[in-house]
Amino acid sequence: MSAAIEQRNQEATVFVGKLEDEVDEELLWELFTQVAPVVSVHMPKDKVLNKHQGYAFVELRTEEDAEYAIKIMNMVRLFGTPIRVDKSAQDRKMNDVGANLFVGGLDETVDEKVLHDTFSAFGRLIDTPRVMTDDDGRSRGFGFVKFDDFEASDAAIEAMNGQFLCNRVIQVQYAYNREGTGERHGSAAERLLAANKKAMLAQRAGAAVPGAAPTGARPHTMFAG
Repeated sequence: MSAAIEQRNQEATVFVGKLEDEVDEELLWELFTQVAPVVSVHMPKDKVLNKHQGYAFVELRTEEDAEYAIKIMNMVRLFGTPIRVDKSAQDRKMNDVGANLFVGGLDETVDEKVLHDTFSAFGRLIDTPRVMTDDDGRSRGFGFVKFDDFEASDAAIEAMNGQFLCNRVIQVQYAYNREGTGERHGSAAERLLAANKKAMLAQRAGAAVPGAAPTGARPHTMFAG
């Protein structure tokens, strides 16, 4: 690992994925400069082919700049493909409390951007939604969405399960926990762990005391009916 990479401010760095071959570091620099001051751009390359591997790391000036860049740039189309902009894998893992949803019955026209635009109305997504595809790249009719808390995922299930999305009725429920014994996410144990983690982070930040009602407003069931 180079010294430049080691010295990168990880808190102010975003991961940029799903990049087409035409994208280079200069283009990413120009693109992200539109939303915040850029400190560095690193695009790992294949040592044999000397081509980038479809992702990059963009360091912004501050952590607040990084958060803003994620909000603005995530799912922006670049050479026809919605790019993925979010925190590092380590940050996403820390924020994963188990508020993970399975979305079934998807029309073939539904892609990751449609899922993102639909479900981000209910709360913060910790990862780009996934639409599962076959070997030919065709949708298999289902996908997954991850929220950062259960209030958001509960609201999404209540509003969207059994509703129409792109002219098809979809099913929205908690996904199976791959680390468990066939149980779905959303269990009482997961919710307790999530509440404890939220209280601990709030204490560290000098915010709300444990057990306090969440302050984040949730959207009404605007997609129902």
